[in-house]
Amino acid sequence: MSTSKIKAAVEAMVLPYLNEHGFELVDIEYIKEGSSWFLRIFVDKEGGIDIDECGRISEYVSEQLDKDDPITDAYFLEVSSPGAERPLKKPEDVRKAVGKHVFITTYEPIDGLKEFEGELIDFDGDTATVRIGKKEHSLPYSKVASARLAIVF
Repeated sequence: MSTSKIKAAVEAMVLPYLNEHGFELVDIEYIKEGSSWFLRIFVDKEGGIDIDECGRISEYVSEQLDKDDPITDAYFLEVSSPGAERPLKKPEDVRKAVGKHVFITTYEPIDGLKEFEGELIDFDGDTATVRIGKKEHSLPYSKVASARLAIVF
């Protein structure tokens, strides 16, 4: 089974549980590192998620995977918080990040740049506006390669 099909199967398996318990699915990764495969599920909730909650979700996912395992290879299961520099995978994630410090990369240069770190001051679903210093950059969402929250030091 392909990586994208595995991720879709795992998402369909875990989403009802997460929604029922007030958690948000941030991302699923199924990747090979060295000789080992890893299934990583990143979850969050309003106010943050703690290690005990990650443990309960991991137990649930493990039980579900044992029942109907879509993965034939041996792998390690990890359930965790997305961390302080949470990825912004969906338009809704970007919308929630308005007013926060972000790091965005683009597929091609915009205003001569491909990396933008600053305050996300607006997102209308089509364009993200990032303020870096006193300058504002309008980034078409279709040109965004990746986006995440960023910590200001």
